Amino acid sequence: MEIREATAIDPERLRAFLTEQWHADFVVAHDEPMRPAELPGFVAVDDDGIVGHAAYRIAGDSCELVAIVGDPPRRGAGSALLERVVAAARAAGCSRVWLTTTNDNVDAMRFYQSRGFRFVSLRSGAIDRARTRWKPELPINGAYGIPMHDELDLELSFDR
Repeated sequence: MEIREATAIDPERLRAFLTEQWHADFVVAHDEPMRPAELPGFVAVDDDGIVGHAAYRIAGDSCELVAIVGDPPRRGAGSALLERVVAAARAAGCSRVWLTTTNDNVDAMRFYQSRGFRFVSLRSGAIDRARTRWKPELPINGAYGIPMHDELDLELSFDR
């Protein structure tokens, strides 16, 4: 597996991979639709093609991890991509990397917490609003049959 800058990948190929992963070419978090393929990021590739993607954006001294996926999961793509985003944030002088996940995504909560991320906020009903306003294909029940309603933010703070 190799990690490349997202700009090194054919944009249509990347959009197709992301649409397959997210059922659309956009994600919604904190009441904002975002298009990961149009943001800075990294792509994990192997002989069979794209196996992961991470998109981020920097505002001030914060780096938001907008989207990350490794397919298939638990093969190291997500870890490698997260490491590259954290390195990019540090190089840009950021003091933290933060992200949003859903209340059902216990695997993501485990993944991020085991890498030093901590919970910093909860937006109750954010998924319900996103489902109504932008993305009706969001399921009512998510991972492990857990009803999907809320967003949780996690962050990794850097020592300066």
